[in-house]
Amino acid sequence: MEITVPDQTILQMLQKNSRERLETIAYETGLSVATVQRRIRAMKDAGVIQRDSAVLSPGALGYRMTFMILVELERERIDQLDAFKRKVCADDQIQQCYYITGEADFALVALARDMDDYQLLTQRLFFDDSNVKRFRTSVVMDRTKASMDVPLTRYD
Repeated sequence: MEITVPDQTILQMLQKNSRERLETIAYETGLSVATVQRRIRAMKDAGVIQRDSAVLSPGALGYRMTFMILVELERERIDQLDAFKRKVCADDQIQQCYYITGEADFALVALARDMDDYQLLTQRLFFDDSNVKRFRTSVVMDRTKASMDVPLTRYD
């Protein structure tokens, strides 16, 4: 799907507020409300817009600690990689999971209520998995920036 200049404006507005009024988007893009609706539907169908979601505060919900975890697996067969991916994707405390190059195989971002909660997470995901060779954890001291926004270059 080719992303036009009006599409970029639509995407920028929706990244800031996924509940932005169609009339406001139409005004900003110079398109009709019906055209904006069609463009949004087309971008959803094409997978450009993956989902609408609310951004929640982990601290307000009792998750006061964030961890960056590098995981190294013992063996990297496809079935074992897939099993590890499924396990971390199914765990609600894992916010992000990346299969990476370098010394580690995966980089995870995880939440925990406290250190006891984190210890339970490590037992569940790492110590109980014979294919996890080692993991290294860094505690996040300050959430300086947390965003999933994709940069959009305008071609005016």
